[in-house]
Amino acid sequence: MSYYDIDAILTDAEKIPCTFQIDVPDLGYLDNQPGHTLKSGSRVALPIWLAEMLAIANTGTIDMDDPSQSSKSFITFDLPPALGNDVVQALKADPRSVPLRDQSAHFYALATHMMELSEEPELSAVLRKTFVSRAAEIALHARKVGGAGGKGKGKATKDDNASNLGVGGAGEDFLRGLDEWERKLFRCAHDGTKASKEWMENVKKR
Repeated sequence: MSYYDIDAILTDAEKIPCTFQIDVPDLGYLDNQPGHTLKSGSRVALPIWLAEMLAIANTGTIDMDDPSQSSKSFITFDLPPALGNDVVQALKADPRSVPLRDQSAHFYALATHMMELSEEPELSAVLRKTFVSRAAEIALHARKVGGAGGKGKGKATKDDNASNLGVGGAGEDFLRGLDEWERKLFRCAHDGTKASKEWMENVKKR
């Protein structure tokens, strides 16, 4: 992934809920308490790039009285609301009915990054099923849109008329809910369908 990949930059800027494990002087403003110490146990939303560094780093201290408190991570983090239990349960029920873009414009990238930071076997399984189910639906809509237009003799064919079914109503709602990965997939499938149709028409004219 390129350092200048705008999608990667925007994904790293997504905020996740974090809990500080130590007191941090002068950071109270993160918890709406300017000029105060940010207390251990405070919950703050931090961008992924910062949360990742603070979770991996540790204080490097040794507590002789309580060894369990030695070298603690600065923070712990939870899954963001976009990957919360309500969303996961909805995806289990019907992946196609969930507008992923409402959760995050970079839903899959966010989920992939979070799974790199923590072990979430259930989430991984749900996301695989979600992507496969929605990819099939995306391909169907791309084929319908790509095949529309009634080119050639100016008359719409049976396939052209059928293609319009994917454009309005529930189809529009589904397409509006695609995240950035899915939108790229839709564009590729749409362009491929359009190119294939044009090639077939050219072959018939020979």
